[in-house]
Amino acid sequence: MKFLLKLIRFYLLLVIARLIKLAITMRNQTSGTSFIGMVMLKLYPDFLRHTAKYIKKEKIAVTGTNGKTTTAGILSHILETQGNSVIHNEKGANMLTGIANTMALSIYPFKRFDYTVLESDEAYLSKLYDYLDTNYLIVTNLFRDQLDRYGELNTTAKKIQEAIDKNPKIKLILNADDPIVVNFQSLGDEPPIYFGFEDIQFMEKDIESKAPMELFNCSKCGKVLKYKKRFYAQQGHYYCDCGYTRPICEYSATAQIYNDYSIIKILHDDKEYELKTYLTGVYNAYNVLAAVVMALELGYEDLQSSLDTYQSVFGRCETKMIKGHKAVIQLIKNPTGASEVLKTVNTDNDILIVINDNYADGRDVSWLWDADFELLQGASKRIITSGVRAYDMAVRLKYAGIDNVKVIPNINQAILAITREAKGDITILPTYTALLEINKIKK
Repeated sequence: MKFLLKLIRFYLLLVIARLIKLAITMRNQTSGTSFIGMVMLKLYPDFLRHTAKYIKKEKIAVTGTNGKTTTAGILSHILETQGNSVIHNEKGANMLTGIANTMALSIYPFKRFDYTVLESDEAYLSKLYDYLDTNYLIVTNLFRDQLDRYGELNTTAKKIQEAIDKNPKIKLILNADDPIVVNFQSLGDEPPIYFGFEDIQFMEKDIESKAPMELFNCSKCGKVLKYKKRFYAQQGHYYCDCGYTRPICEYSATAQIYNDYSIIKILHDDKEYELKTYLTGVYNAYNVLAAVVMALELGYEDLQSSLDTYQSVFGRCETKMIKGHKAVIQLIKNPTGASEVLKTVNTDNDILIVINDNYADGRDVSWLWDADFELLQGASKRIITSGVRAYDMAVRLKYAGIDNVKVIPNINQAILAITREAKGDITILPTYTALLEINKIKK
């Protein structure tokens, strides 16, 4: 009887979720990506516990500092194009309320899905596993990100390991090139599955990474790790004089990075897979590799057609028309990710940088000084800075040797200004809440 009452309560909440969504739509307003989930958890804290039975095959989570939205998006698209039904929090709402929001609007009482692909914030993964475990966890990387919110990297790593410990049957898909990620271990019998790059080549322009590199101590003896190869930030082939070294990868890859696409070759069990992706940059090569490795683990091998039809997700190399101009929108949120994004910016475009310091962005914007904005020194047109910290961004550009800068704090006015001045394409580099504001006005 108690179970029946809980089930009825769950079904009623699904109805309430859709009624809220309908009311919001009729008023031509947006609920964001978490409001309905917040209501669900407020009315029934165990709401997420009831969602697991609606997944027939596998539940997959993706976490890490950078790349989790893109990795989850690619994987979800691959699974869908292979004929599967997938629940995926595609808008990047990756805290508990955002995941509940996605589940509430996806699930129907008598419909089951093949997979769920859930991007999870690093700090909220443990809370997610209190209610909904997953069969697989992909960890992309760990970089400095919003230190005022999460503290040092070791603190974030501990939060992820705590989550893993709650789910002993989990299978870990780990980036072997990251010396922190590689240390995650499951309490169960399943050994981690490692992926990584053996070599990365820039075929048209060779840009040496200047992204800040964290110094990491060997997990065996405590000495500072050394590198044979470094691909970006701390990712690469690390080793220690004590004998500790990067693990052998079940999926080893090479990448050829061109201006407009990349060729990735993956070797697994003496079989090679060659794939072309139109997502550019080293960081996206890692994202594609992580998603493809997960797909291969699930038994899907014919993946090129899926990659060909993949469209960039919200704010990640997203291309939109804004007031008659093609705009490339790339989220920046920490020094490592921003530095890699800046490598891909076309400096012939009109450039708008929008920096906010709201909670979701991180209050501490000192990371601007660690990101390699010197890469914009070749900008042929004036750069506009906007957002709450527009003046901080302008000062950072001045110290980068870039003087042709205009400050327009109001984002709407900045969009109008750049679209009036631009003769061609536009590049917009926003932080997260700035991206949300731009998304409301860009059409």
